[in-house]
Amino acid sequence: MKILSIQSSVAYGHVGNSAATFPLQRLGHEVWPVVTVHFSNHTGYGAWRGPLLAPSDVADVITGIGEREVTGTDGKPVSVLATADAVLSGYQGAEDVGAVILDAVARVKELNPAAVYCCDPVMGDVGRGMFVRPGIPEYMRDHVVPHADILTPNHFELDFLADRTTRTEAEVLDAVDAVRDRGPRDVLVTSVITDETPAGTLEVLAVSDDGAWAVQTPQLPIAPNGCGDLTSALYLAHLLTTRSPQVALERTTSSVFSVLEATIAAGTREIQLIGAQASIANPPERFQARQLR
Repeated sequence: MKILSIQSSVAYGHVGNSAATFPLQRLGHEVWPVVTVHFSNHTGYGAWRGPLLAPSDVADVITGIGEREVTGTDGKPVSVLATADAVLSGYQGAEDVGAVILDAVARVKELNPAAVYCCDPVMGDVGRGMFVRPGIPEYMRDHVVPHADILTPNHFELDFLADRTTRTEAEVLDAVDAVRDRGPRDVLVTSVITDETPAGTLEVLAVSDDGAWAVQTPQLPIAPNGCGDLTSALYLAHLLTTRSPQVALERTTSSVFSVLEATIAAGTREIQLIGAQASIANPPERFQARQLR
């Protein structure tokens, strides 16, 4: 596949495009990474250096990609954007950056109606609350999410998008359905912990028109930055190549779990994408999804 990925970038470590590009390439896909920032490291360290790109600069890069041409199936030149299978986005720091991303999605889909938009609606998490600028959560909910085909919120973000608090598996599914009614057909919910979840575990849910599935994994004593970016990229890739939410869920959770185990073993703060790349390229059969409906 060919994937236009519009996200942040860091020189040291793995978040945003620096967490998504290599795994997608390791799976054999072409990635066109467009960066919204280029920092020395992720902001979780409390200090960083590097530029925040102006939305106009981000738009210019996308325009430049669109100006490149390849030969279409009819033998005539077409924009390379017409060959894109998907657009992937993560953290959106401002509404004007979000507008650039939505414009790119519209341009790609105009050229290739079969292309999909996968959005990781990065806004907040349990214990941290919202960590984005005021107004961004509402912008994501009201303007971005309705344009997404694939959505990958965590449990906290799902509750915000559905405007409710979910404490049971059934309530989580109802919340997903409420979000799906507004646009996205495929939803992956990460870090799901309800009153019914066994202690020491968490779940990841995948819901589509074909049904709903859950994978339960041990809860590891680590929560490094970049795991959400990795998860979104892997789920997009596996969903589009297998056309099976169940298989995509199983492969994604198995690979991410292996990366986290490698990170713990290495004793590092940054996720071990390079060290665990074999588990990305060939996901181990570690978890079997349970069908919920």
